[in-house]
Amino acid sequence: MKIKRIARALIIFAILCCNVGCDQISKTLVRQTLAYNEEIGVIEDFVTLTRIENTGAFLSLGHALPGPVKILLLTILPVLVLGGALIFVLRKSDLSDLTILGICFVIGGGIGNIYDRIVYGSVTDFLHIDFGIFQTGIFNMADVSIMTGMFIVVVASYLKSHSLYFNSIENDSE
Repeated sequence: MKIKRIARALIIFAILCCNVGCDQISKTLVRQTLAYNEEIGVIEDFVTLTRIENTGAFLSLGHALPGPVKILLLTILPVLVLGGALIFVLRKSDLSDLTILGICFVIGGGIGNIYDRIVYGSVTDFLHIDFGIFQTGIFNMADVSIMTGMFIVVVASYLKSHSLYFNSIENDSE
């Protein structure tokens, strides 16, 4: 049983390291090759690389907050939440593999952005998608990880609730 818990923790940390690593490698490449606000079309004008330094949160929310409030809301609070989420995923033994994967993606993306905020004072964003009727803000791989993780958690929750529903129907019909 102890070996299984250790293996589970190692897998969780491996997923986190992969998420943070991909995010930090992509941001490092962008910092080394793109000037601030430089725009490069990757797929025509549909997908572009545009380097910005985001001092706020998602879509620059909170960028104008006073220094101490910004540190509290955009650094200290997220570190506490991510730490709590990590403890949760490590201790909660009845989570599905899919749920664990999703939570790890969210934590890994959060760590990537918090690392930037602590080390650089801002988060490097660089991806922009524009398909006319659908357009994103400028984001990074940590944001992709967070959104992917949330999607996985929602799917896992949906599958679990429908599994419980169908199991209860089977049990009722017996």
